[in-house]
Amino acid sequence: MSMFLRSRTNNTLRHLFTHPLFSSSRFIGTLVVAEHEGGSLTAASLSSVAAANKFLSQDNSLSLLLAGSGPSLHDAAANAASCHPSVSQVLVADSDRFKHHLAEPWAKLIHLVQQKDEYSHIVTASSTFGKNILPRAAALLDVSPVTDVIEISDPKTFVRPIYAGNALCTLRYTGSDPCMLTIRTTSFPVAPASPDSKTGAAPIHQVDLSTFGEDGNSKFVKQTSQESERPDLGTARVVVTGGRALKSAENFKMIEKLAEKLGAAVGATRAAVDAGYVPNELQVGQTGKIVAPELYMAFGVSGAIQHIAGMRDSKVIVAVNKDADAPIFQVADYGLVGDLFEIIPELLEKLPEKK
Repeated sequence: MSMFLRSRTNNTLRHLFTHPLFSSSRFIGTLVVAEHEGGSLTAASLSSVAAANKFLSQDNSLSLLLAGSGPSLHDAAANAASCHPSVSQVLVADSDRFKHHLAEPWAKLIHLVQQKDEYSHIVTASSTFGKNILPRAAALLDVSPVTDVIEISDPKTFVRPIYAGNALCTLRYTGSDPCMLTIRTTSFPVAPASPDSKTGAAPIHQVDLSTFGEDGNSKFVKQTSQESERPDLGTARVVVTGGRALKSAENFKMIEKLAEKLGAAVGATRAAVDAGYVPNELQVGQTGKIVAPELYMAFGVSGAIQHIAGMRDSKVIVAVNKDADAPIFQVADYGLVGDLFEIIPELLEKLPEKK
């Protein structure tokens, strides 16, 4: 096949070289927008790296973007540089304006980095962090993001859940670069590093913020959180969840005691959160946290589709409900029809104290 160019006007050539056949070679890198905590990448960001590896090829590179300030940022950058052998560079934006994860400055940062390096894909976790930042960044770049991806078939074809997880949709992205997506971290587990996979750390580069401009209209006021020695809900191996059937915040303490004995995280349905039994950061479901622990125990949970969408990928699901027809039993591996006010005290009595 032969091809020739006839130079009639500059507009003709400009149109030709912006055709996807030519422009696709300009966008060859993948950028992971990463979150860090305590000097290390979060588990969600490591899953984002695992997902981004699906785009890697001989001509494709993988960059990580970190932002914040202080020693923890630099510790996290060093951690990110050696987190996976596929990482080719770590970009660091060192400024106080990023440390509270406000969407406006972060979106401007992604826009700034994309203008300089022109990535083909921008990936982040479908977490509070990612859901807050990516849509605004996509608006600045005038593209439509693909959200809650659970499978990457090829660089432009993705699978995502719809109808509260009751159906899966395969879609093909036909927009302009960059292709921006959030991924369900439970669908991209992090493979353990093999002893011979360690290579030299990737280089760390500072992002030039001299042209960043003014901050947006939003500002950080304060952050409130409850201190707890229990595992984080999003990454715990065991999760114990209570529903509205517990009837009160006082009764919900039975769930907390059971979780302490099992070394588990505590979860709750939206109905329990709305009733004021527990704070909303413990909500599991479509509008809460998506979890996939090795063991998920549900007490007094009816099994609304919105809740099941957040825990159906759990390895083993145990359900206790006095209603034999509760939908939760359709997804449970083990089910017990009974009164939770009798079953939980019996479990607490028989389980040994956690050492």
